[in-house]
Amino acid sequence: MAGSPNAAPLTLFGVAQRAMSAQLVRMNAASSNLANAGTVAASEGEAYRPIRAVFAEQLDRSSGLSTVRVSGVMRESALPVKEHSPGHPLADAEGNVWTAPVDENAEMVEMLDASRQYQNLVEALSTAKQLMLDTMRMK
Repeated sequence: MAGSPNAAPLTLFGVAQRAMSAQLVRMNAASSNLANAGTVAASEGEAYRPIRAVFAEQLDRSSGLSTVRVSGVMRESALPVKEHSPGHPLADAEGNVWTAPVDENAEMVEMLDASRQYQNLVEALSTAKQLMLDTMRMK
């Protein structure tokens, strides 16, 4: 772990790796939410609620670099939507079902943003690698 006495100092590559891992967690959460959009449950308690990755800064004191860590994946507090559908097999005694409160447009924006940030990190790593190779070729 960065900052522990026996750990090597954090480098550009370590920072980018952690950031890429964080963006993958974001994409996985958005994928899960999209996969559950429109799902129906027999009760409010059984209905799917969207999830979000929660991030925190992680400072490496030996190098002075700051990176990101996933501090958890949390359920949102959005309430399921009650729909009257008496013919549905999961309808309760009053004819209601509960649908997941997933905003598909917002999830697609989340997915695109995480994907774009991941791509930016790949590009930064590629540039750093190329600069290192160019430096080694100097005579």
